[in-house]
Amino acid sequence: MNYYIHNINPIVLELPGALAVRWYGISYLLGFIACILLLRHGSKRGDFEVPEKEVSNFVVLLAFFGVFIGGRVGYILFYNFGEFLNHPLYLVQVWKGGMSSHGGFIGVILFILWYARKNRHSFWNLTDNMAVTTSLGFAFGRLANFINGELWGRITHVKWAVIFPQERGLQYGQYDLPMIGKLVEAGELQPRHPSQLYQAFTEGFLVFGMMLLLRRTSWGKRPGALSAAYLVLYALARIAMEFFREPDDGEFFIAWITKGQFYSALMILGAAVIAWQMDLFPRRDTVNTK
Repeated sequence: MNYYIHNINPIVLELPGALAVRWYGISYLLGFIACILLLRHGSKRGDFEVPEKEVSNFVVLLAFFGVFIGGRVGYILFYNFGEFLNHPLYLVQVWKGGMSSHGGFIGVILFILWYARKNRHSFWNLTDNMAVTTSLGFAFGRLANFINGELWGRITHVKWAVIFPQERGLQYGQYDLPMIGKLVEAGELQPRHPSQLYQAFTEGFLVFGMMLLLRRTSWGKRPGALSAAYLVLYALARIAMEFFREPDDGEFFIAWITKGQFYSALMILGAAVIAWQMDLFPRRDTVNTK
């Protein structure tokens, strides 16, 4: 069976020196633009407390301190702490790759907590609005992962499986079809699930659509409701898609559970704490009769 061989140039435009415009950077830019537009719309309607003229600054600061720093530090702590201990400068060597979505979540929450206190905004108003927009950023990010040929899926023989030369350390321009064919025949390259695309659809576009629907409900207007809902929806989508994604470093965390699934399960616990703290599901009072 003939499988699709990943052969996408990650660079959109070469610039003087070592600089270049990459699809990865464009994907982040599209995510931030979508976030800004949605939050500005919410600010106009009075649903988002940050003034419309300050939304862009809010998103830029959140992206830097929350997404980038939180994502990078989270990756070091959760996935590659050994490399950091051996080479401390690895923390700032972002061009080598390595961002953690769960670390990004923590970074975003800490930044919003600081921003809300500094500007006297409601923490839950900010997180609930961000919960609706965040999924689009994940969608574009996962599409960029596919373009880069990174974070590939597990071995499969479905018709839409993909051969990722990056599995053998080969980058765009370093291989041709005859070479890949020989590696496949030798068993050194295996067809894999394009799990990045699965995640783009489920963790990104699907969760985004569900969040839009929840925002229209009376329950979704309660403080903390959308934040809790997003944590659960993202976690469930991530846990499900991890069954198609190759575990980080090719190793499982506990038995058949990956690190991504474990950290996502903690997010569900966090959502339960929010639901309990904000009384999102009022308890029924027991009434004694006679």
